[in-house]
Amino acid sequence: VFPGTNCERETLRAFASVCGVEALPVWHKERLPEALDLVVVPGGFSYGDYLRPGAIARFGTVMQDVIAFAHQGGYVLGICNGFQVLTEAGLLPGALIRNRNLRFVSTTVPLRVERNDTPWTCRCEPGQILHIPIAHGDGNWEHHQEDYLLVEEHRQILLRYEGGNPNGSMGDAAGLMNRAGNVFGLMPHPERATDDALGSADGRLLIESIIEWIRIHHSEQPHD
Repeated sequence: VFPGTNCERETLRAFASVCGVEALPVWHKERLPEALDLVVVPGGFSYGDYLRPGAIARFGTVMQDVIAFAHQGGYVLGICNGFQVLTEAGLLPGALIRNRNLRFVSTTVPLRVERNDTPWTCRCEPGQILHIPIAHGDGNWEHHQEDYLLVEEHRQILLRYEGGNPNGSMGDAAGLMNRAGNVFGLMPHPERATDDALGSADGRLLIESIIEWIRIHHSEQPHD
């Protein structure tokens, strides 16, 4: 949780109350607790998005632990501003810049699942359409052309905008993982789509995917 983070309660609820796992907030000046299975960097406007989204948060005390955790193979999820923080920290490729239309976009979008052999999508089906909200002004994922081709070659884009790109992202990318597969960032908010009363429960599939993957592969986790 950074100054300006505003999705921590929804994220905690999605993991703890909805999906039934132990989840706790960590303030940006604190250190990560021991024996973690997953770190989630939630959405919001860390440090008011000054300089550029995620640029200041990337240097927070807790982020040094997050970077080390990821390099040791720990699972790290970044949602919206969290995705931006992870790109700034070098844990995910590319950068998130202003939406192509230069406007803040807040709506529910259809997303196409590209593959389900990953920790982040194992509860989904390839080609499945998920309806999940977005709310961002800087969701335009861009990369150098040669590096973008490598991202495509290694099938790192797991979610693509379907039927219209709301921000101009290369390859219609809505969510992508690192090459090792243990870090994932997405601009849509799965924590806001965990119950039909919210308009969609499709976000649960993404959250339950990583929970199920960790439970199945628990003995392989670096901090057990």
